[in-house]
Amino acid sequence: MKLGFLTACLPGQSLDKIAEWAASNGFEALEIAAWPALGDRPFTATHLTAEKCTTEVADQTGELLARHGLVASSLAYYDNNLHPEAAERAAVNAHVLACIDAAALLGVPTVGTFVGRDPSKSVSENLAEAVEVFKPLVERAGERGVKIVIENCVMEGWHPDGYPGNLAYSPELWEWMFSIGLYLNYDPSHLVWMGIDPVAALRPYVDKVAHAQAKDIQVFPEQRNRYGYPGKAITRDNPWDVGWWRYRVPGLGQVDWSAVIDTLYEGGFDGVLSVEHEDPVWGGTEQGVLTGLQIAHRTLRPLIVS
Repeated sequence: MKLGFLTACLPGQSLDKIAEWAASNGFEALEIAAWPALGDRPFTATHLTAEKCTTEVADQTGELLARHGLVASSLAYYDNNLHPEAAERAAVNAHVLACIDAAALLGVPTVGTFVGRDPSKSVSENLAEAVEVFKPLVERAGERGVKIVIENCVMEGWHPDGYPGNLAYSPELWEWMFSIGLYLNYDPSHLVWMGIDPVAALRPYVDKVAHAQAKDIQVFPEQRNRYGYPGKAITRDNPWDVGWWRYRVPGLGQVDWSAVIDTLYEGGFDGVLSVEHEDPVWGGTEQGVLTGLQIAHRTLRPLIVS
């Protein structure tokens, strides 16, 4: 197992600078942000332009990573593949295809995305559509020797009432994903606030985990008693502010990382554990983000066999 991080937390830095810092601070892998450059959406970045990833670009990127002793664990493009607007859905699906092609050129084993959801339709209606939407994506990935991994993020901010906006939030939905050729990018933080034991949920499915993310979570039960599971209902200016939990870097929340990593090892996982930094305490400034990554490294590194 290798320890890396998702580069989206440093949107203003070049991949070269990120790789240099990662290597000098003990990381071994990068999950490379590959969103299209469409503005300053939070938690996104463009450290690789998938549509422009020629053989030459792939060779240059590979040489850059090799120079710093790093590997690329995945190309990250987490967006709504079931977007309710047809043109936007087509654009998202097309960019996933571009990421698959780029990953194949780079020799990167996985491309990460979301299932997504059309909030105007039921779960069963969405899943029926998803089977057709993902069929060509899975076929292209198979042809290119790449796996599509779906993060189990709830994406509550995509739903007008704070309900799940990404239909990949539970083991029941993981089994559906596996049945159509998708794999899991396992992140324990989301399971905690959903009321699911992240270790018990992981244990039966480690063989379907092609990539894993390390994000922690801090829960405030007294606020949950006020708002309930869906979070703030009357005043919610920020769709992502549920009011009773927040993400933290590993070591500052409630995830039992020793148990999570032990379960991954026991199940035979030998991929990359990638820190996804969305901690508001250690965010806001570049130096804060870098400090948060260092905290995560100090927490996780002793648990990973070199």
